[in-house]
Amino acid sequence: MGTKTISASDLRINLSDALDAVNDNDILIVTRRGKKERAIVDLDKLEDLLAANDPTYLASIKDAREGAEYFSHDEVFGRL
Repeated sequence: MGTKTISASDLRINLSDALDAVNDNDILIVTRRGKKERAIVDLDKLEDLLAANDPTYLASIKDAREGAEYFSHDEVFGRL
């Protein structure tokens, strides 16, 4: 994941291009007077970040891992 930085004044002038530059691996940091103020992220990335911090979601992952059944390569594919 990378970050790109843009000033608020440049963002106003180049909003469309700035939004196009944000993809699922980047965060666009918006600065005012040289100070980092805000961030623009891809919506899918935001949803992933929110889910990763949700205790219910994290508990469901833990439960799924504990209940998972694991098989060896030979058990799944046999002797090919």
